[in-house]
Amino acid sequence: MNNEYKLKNGSGCLACTGCGRQDNKLNTYDWMADIPGNSEEQDMVEVQFKNTRKGYYKNSNRLPLMKGDIVAVEASPGHDIGTVTLTGRLVPLQMKKANIRQDVEIKRVYRKAKPVDMEKYEEAKSREHQTMIRSRKIAEDLGLKMKIGDVEYQGDGNKAIFYYIADERVDFRQLIKVLADAFKVRIEMKQIGARQEAGRIGGIGPCGRELCCATWMTSFISVSTSAARYQDISLNPQKLAGQCAKLKCCLNYEVDAYVECQKRLPSKEIELETIDSTYYYFKADILAGTITYSTDKSFLANECTISARRAFEVINMNRRGEKPEKLESSENAKEERKSKDLLEQESLTRFDKNKNSKNKKKKNKGAPNNLPSETEQASVEKPVAEKNQNKGQKPQEKVKENNDSEKQTDNRPRNQRNKNRGNNPNRRQNNGNQGEQKPKTNNQQQQPEGKVNTDNMPQ
Repeated sequence: MNNEYKLKNGSGCLACTGCGRQDNKLNTYDWMADIPGNSEEQDMVEVQFKNTRKGYYKNSNRLPLMKGDIVAVEASPGHDIGTVTLTGRLVPLQMKKANIRQDVEIKRVYRKAKPVDMEKYEEAKSREHQTMIRSRKIAEDLGLKMKIGDVEYQGDGNKAIFYYIADERVDFRQLIKVLADAFKVRIEMKQIGARQEAGRIGGIGPCGRELCCATWMTSFISVSTSAARYQDISLNPQKLAGQCAKLKCCLNYEVDAYVECQKRLPSKEIELETIDSTYYYFKADILAGTITYSTDKSFLANECTISARRAFEVINMNRRGEKPEKLESSENAKEERKSKDLLEQESLTRFDKNKNSKNKKKKNKGAPNNLPSETEQASVEKPVAEKNQNKGQKPQEKVKENNDSEKQTDNRPRNQRNKNRGNNPNRRQNNGNQGEQKPKTNNQQQQPEGKVNTDNMPQ
């Protein structure tokens, strides 16, 4: 390690050797890697192989090993290729955690992997998938009720480990003979559980993170349905089951906290009596310490949510033969806190208004020029209705008023006005008999309701 980034207090330099590659499952963080001489204090190293298989070996040759080095270690028979994941003082602690006895013969680290070793290792790894598919077919032909989940070749290719899952005891002696003849290697069978298979394969859980069994869990404790009952979780097998089709390991994480909080709540069997009615336990928010009671046992009716302290007060009153008027305390009778919803601040239909207005504009633009829009139809129908109501008025007076307004607003010279009146095709014509004004335009094919003057129209 190059001492490029030294600390100002002179205690050493910054190091990142404790952080290993995160693609290794069950990665171990060496928080003592920055201590000078840590790796030389212990001659034991932790070596990880494919997936979650780890082993502890003795560095008898005193090789300068660091986290991430690929080494060749002793195997039976031959040698195996693995990656160093831990060195120094933490290795004995990990061995104690893995329940490795001191009297067990510990194998040695031969050397750092050479290019020849890596070629054999890559060649052996390339055969693992095909071997697994073929071995499954052989086990099916032999009628064995087992599932071969993974195959791992040794680094030199002389041995293969078959990991299988079986609900019952399986006699695989015949299977070993057939596999040895088929693949020409030494066969070793290892039975694993469903949780260990999920840890070896890996995956993403419903929480969006990588599976716990594939990242940090080393021991698998049995999970029972009582853990879900303590936390008031519905016993839905589709939601409680993990990727391994067993109950999720995370159900055990918060059970102790829920059990401790439940001790502060009254029993579910106790009924609370008031002057008006009797209340039965319906549900409880264990962490918040509130209980919801109902006047009916089968469904929620006249619900009343109170604190655990108030519930114990009512229970003590009932034991003394007293009944309160209401289940809620009169001193703390306040308005119930409404649940804060982020959607209450904004209306869910706030974008629909803009869409409707945009759609109307698009429809008006896309409509042909000869058809009136909705606003034009409303403006045309309104004066027609007024005309039908006021038939007794003389229409000539309206025409005069319109002419007077035109004279007032038109300030152009008389010559231009006369020319424009003679050439304007949209000029209004006054009908002396009916007194209605109708614009004669080419852009309007639909006429408003009412009588139409056809005397002066060209034939």
